[in-house]
Amino acid sequence: MRGIPSLITDIRKKVFTEVARMAYAGGDYSHAEDLPYVIVPGDQPLHRESVFLERAIAGERVRLAMGLGVRPVQTRSLMTDGMDAAAVAEQYYEPPLINIIPYACHACPTNQYRVTESCQNCLAASCQKVCPKGAISFVNGKSSIDPDKCIKCGKCANACPYHAIIHLERPCQAACGMDAIGSDEHGRAVINQDKCVSCGQCLVSCPFGAIVDKGQIFQVIQSILKGDRVIAIVAPAFIGQFGKYSTPGKFISAMKILGFDRVVEVAVGADICTIEEAKDFLEKVPAEQPFMATSCCPAWHSMVQKLFPAQSKNISMTLTPMVFTARMLKKNDPDCKVVFVGPCAAKKLEAIREDIRSDVDFVLTFEELQGMFEAKEVDFATIEEAEAPNEGTAAGRGFAVAGGVAGAVTNLVHEKYPDMEIKTARAEGLRDCRKLMMMAKAGKYNGYLLEGMACPGGCVAGAGTLLPVELAQKVVGKYQTEAITDSPLESPYRDLGWSLEHESEE
Repeated sequence: MRGIPSLITDIRKKVFTEVARMAYAGGDYSHAEDLPYVIVPGDQPLHRESVFLERAIAGERVRLAMGLGVRPVQTRSLMTDGMDAAAVAEQYYEPPLINIIPYACHACPTNQYRVTESCQNCLAASCQKVCPKGAISFVNGKSSIDPDKCIKCGKCANACPYHAIIHLERPCQAACGMDAIGSDEHGRAVINQDKCVSCGQCLVSCPFGAIVDKGQIFQVIQSILKGDRVIAIVAPAFIGQFGKYSTPGKFISAMKILGFDRVVEVAVGADICTIEEAKDFLEKVPAEQPFMATSCCPAWHSMVQKLFPAQSKNISMTLTPMVFTARMLKKNDPDCKVVFVGPCAAKKLEAIREDIRSDVDFVLTFEELQGMFEAKEVDFATIEEAEAPNEGTAAGRGFAVAGGVAGAVTNLVHEKYPDMEIKTARAEGLRDCRKLMMMAKAGKYNGYLLEGMACPGGCVAGAGTLLPVELAQKVVGKYQTEAITDSPLESPYRDLGWSLEHESEE
């Protein structure tokens, strides 16, 4: 559903916009109780059975956008409960990051086979013949599946010549590559937080908008208003996310309108990451470890740690592009505040790690940033074109798409050792990433460089993006061609890797 305008995306944008507008108005969060009435105006519901339910859900969305948790429905509480502690510039995220609003969940069916109206009551009755449990019979001239007998093998659906039998899966559950989503006693979805890696794929797959991640919009604006020097470091997937008029130069102008001091490409950090991962691979594979996995995707990294702990030592110890870029800025300007702006929900959790939180102060997704643009009424068609950022190389910008990280590392190695064979394998989506690691664990990828991306398509498919994935991939490809240089070895920051990696030790 990503990139397809819908009532869900409209509501999310309204929530982010109104939270940002309240923050820019100054003062405190005292008007937060009014926001559900702004987001859901009038006295008639738009999409649920009552306007009161819609406003209750909108209230929880506002709380989550401000970094607070979902309130229990069993006890009375105000929407603003806890905001005095959360609505400050120094507030970090508190897990869980990805949350389900229970009364917004539709309790979708899970793993069921159903006969549709397309059933022709055919003489062959193939569906009945292939069922190993005798769960299918004719009822009122149509095939009918007895759910108590059905073992969900799918043979009936494969055998039906009219494709009249469909497989129903809960969309969020199907999208979760960690099998972290189950059901409560009412059939509503619940997240097993011990399994969740906060990739956010459930969030963008829920057709009812019941799954929401926490945000820091209010806190970022508070920091800007109190006079902090707030610098935005922007992931290369940003290109094209804010409409056809949002050129890199106009994006810089728009960020200045929001109050950011300046904007830096995270592609710069990706270039440093490429150099360091290439060094890692050449030094350690196979001398010290059988294979090396890329380090950039935090959800992939978390998946390996949770499901393949013995293999996690094979992940490159190189910092991610976000952290390299942030440390570079903090090294030169220790008092600045750094906001990572990107497509990824999992980056929010990466940023609160003990060894990272002093480097990255806030994380915003593109979707949340769009709310800030709306609040300040930024019109990309009319604002002036500033000088575009152009320090990142084509290789660094390519990190935004699947295959970009492994491709950048491989190309860099070939620059120095043209005849060296670098074997690579990659996976997109956590289910395929798990298969990749199973093969690696079994020794099938010894000597390989492995790239894992939690989102199918790469970072351009992250939970906080606005564009359809295929279009975003094309736009990033064009953005790569506009880079002044191709190779990370031509980056002015190419020698900073080691010092930044050991910055916290000094």
